[in-house]
Parts: sequence; structure tokens; C-alpha cells
Amino acid sequence: MMNERRAKFDLSIVTTIYRTGCYLEEFAQRALAAAAQSGFAPEDVEIVFINDGSPDNALNDAVAVRERHPQARVLDMSRNVGHHKAMMTGLRESTGKYVFLLDSDLEESPEWLIAFKADMDANGYDAVYGVQERRKGKWFERFSGELFYTVFNLLAAYKVTPNSVTARLMTRDFVNALIAHEESEPFLFGLAALTGFTQHPCPVRKKHESPTSYTFIRKFRLACNSILSFSSRPLIYISLLGFLMTCGAFSYIMWIFLRFILFGSPPAGWASLIVSIWFVGGITILCLGIVSLYLAKVFEEVKRRPYAIIKKRYE
Repeated sequence: MMNERRAKFDLSIVTTIYRTGCYLEEFAQRALAAAAQSGFAPEDVEIVFINDGSPDNALNDAVAVRERHPQARVLDMSRNVGHHKAMMTGLRESTGKYVFLLDSDLEESPEWLIAFKADMDANGYDAVYGVQERRKGKWFERFSGELFYTVFNLLAAYKVTPNSVTARLMTRDFVNALIAHEESEPFLFGLAALTGFTQHPCPVRKKHESPTSYTFIRKFRLACNSILSFSSRPLIYISLLGFLMTCGAFSYIMWIFLRFILFGSPPAGWASLIVSIWFVGGITILCLGIVSLYLAKVFEEVKRRPYAIIKKRYE
């Protein structure tokens, strides 16, 4: 059943906190100023901070910001659950007619709200999201990002705009539809594409100042989870690979048999036999591994465990 949440504010500004406590005061000031320029009265705006188990003093920094800005709410998670789960939790907790989601490290400018709101009002979009004109980072980060989006869009039925950023402005109806998805490992960009409605990309330029908390391992796990969650095509390709290998093996057997009948030439080549066994064995293990990942995904989903628990609320 869709999680229908009625709007209490005109705008909810939702952001996650992980080692970003030093940016929160500036973030709040700039976000509230952008909201005012977009036509939102201060009393009709809320800021929802989601502390994603930050190991530093970020929670205290957020509580201090809340004391200076009564529009702010701070939700302290029981542990670190990951960026996408924290974002989905923030969307579930938001109560605005419009919801502006972005990161709190100021690499995504709070002033983007002004352009997003103008674009939404002019064209009646349900969601406006940022897309980088040029992906930030060094060559490996840019290459791996392009590779992920290419592979994902080749395999998934729902396409994701390459180089999308977290920042997006959404209507209440869109957010209600988005949070109706109850996956244990949510991938926000894929879920947004799956949700539908009228969405529009807006070109942005993301800064590259603060150190990223996304390690290579985290990015790899997110990429694997995203593909497993939104595509069953790897299983189809496994079946096709097995069929082609079976046909190839059968053809080779027939060739050996005919050569022996016609020319009396017995099959030879111990090395080629061993290589064939190792090759087929490797392909078999790889295919079993992919199938096992899907089984593990099903195992996680059917338990229906909550992926995020709010330990304490400051509001």
C-alpha cells in the first residue's frame, strides 16, 4: 500500500549527515535563503537532517544548528545504514508539499532550488533533478562512473540519466509514490526512474571540495546491488551462454566422431582437454556465482527487516 503522507509544510529540505558537521550551519543559512527566493515563507519551511551514524561530532553540530534554526529537525539513526537508505528515510520523514533533497557537504549548491522551482512551475514537472555537465573527480572516478551508467542502462529496463546527482526537487505526490517502494537495499536513482511521473533533468556543476566517504568497495557494492535490483537480464544471458556452449560442445563431439570414422584419426591433445575443462569449470562457477547473488538478494528481501531505525529525534 502506498505510504500517503499529507503535507504540513510548503517545503521540506532533506539532507543526510556523514562527516559533514562543519558545513551544516552554512548549509542551513543558504538553503533557507534559497527557499525564500523561491517564494517559500520561513514558517512554511522545514529542514530534515538525517544523521547516518556519523562517527565524528556531526550530530552535536546538527543539534546546535537546530537550536539556531527552529525549522530544523534532526533524526539520529541507530547506526550507519548507507547514503541511499538514509535518503529514503529522510523522504519518509518529510512533510512538505515540495521536497528538496540534496547532500549537506555543499558540493551540491542549495541555490539550485531556485532554478529547479522555476523550471517546475513553468512546465508542471513532478520532479526536477540535477545532472552534471561534466562528471567531477579524477580520470578513474569519471571512467568508472560512465562505465556504471552504461552497464546499468544496458541491463535495466528503466534507464537512469548518466551523471545524475542527489539534488532534486519533488512534489508530494511523487515522493509518496517513491517511498511506497519497500526494498531492503534501495537505489534512489533507479527507484525514481521506476516511479515514473514527469521528471526533467537540469544541468548543474558540482563542486569537488570535501573528501568523499564513498570508497571503491562501497561504490562496487552499490553498483552490484543496483544491477541486481533492477535487471534479471544477467540470468537470461547465463541461460543463453549455457545454450551456446552446449551447442558448441555437441558440434565438437560430432566433428571428432566423424573424423575418427572417416580418417581413423583418434582424438589427441591432453593440454587442450585440460584447458577445456578449466574453461568450462570457470564459466560454470561464474554463472553459479551470479545466480547465488540473486538468491541472496531474494533472501534479504523476503525477511522484511527495517533497513533503518531512528534512535532519537531532536525536533
